[in-house]
Amino acid sequence: MLEETKKSLLASPIVKKGEYNYFVNAISDGIPEIKPEVLNELTDAIKKHVNLDVDKIVSIEAMGIHLGTALSLATGIPHLVIRKRQYGLEGEKSVTKKTGYGESTLYINYINSGDKILIIDDVVSTGGTLISLLNALKEYEIDISSVIAIIDKAGGKNTVEKETGVSLFSLVALDVIDGKVVITGTIED
Repeated sequence: MLEETKKSLLASPIVKKGEYNYFVNAISDGIPEIKPEVLNELTDAIKKHVNLDVDKIVSIEAMGIHLGTALSLATGIPHLVIRKRQYGLEGEKSVTKKTGYGESTLYINYINSGDKILIIDDVVSTGGTLISLLNALKEYEIDISSVIAIIDKAGGKNTVEKETGVSLFSLVALDVIDGKVVITGTIED
């Protein structure tokens, strides 16, 4: 299973950003184009392995949007995006996120106390984005039913779970070794 996804990941070029090995892939970067077969594989695996009894699917701008949209279309569950832009809407909440390569602010709208949500993101690497977001959502008393990072790079999943106490589900674990993507496991293994 996840054969198209694995093929796509293994073909990823590597870009060095300082000491950080950044892999470029359609799932995580939108380039090259993402094939419908990959989105179908990912949504099928999520539907098979994740509790989808939620009010909303929540993705994080920008690279979670296509994943959240595909999952919403496959399940009929509404999709909401946590944005990098402040709108000033009533009840808007802000979260400062720190990652291995920068700091920025995320803005949360239309997620309310008691909402049961599923969060989907493309990659967990340093864990900075998800750690900041999960800790903030817990403060707002949001019911975080499931958290999915399609790709767990170099054990970022463990960092998030340790720092937040929230379980994180990933479909593919990988690392960059000697300038190449190496898949270390999948949910289907």
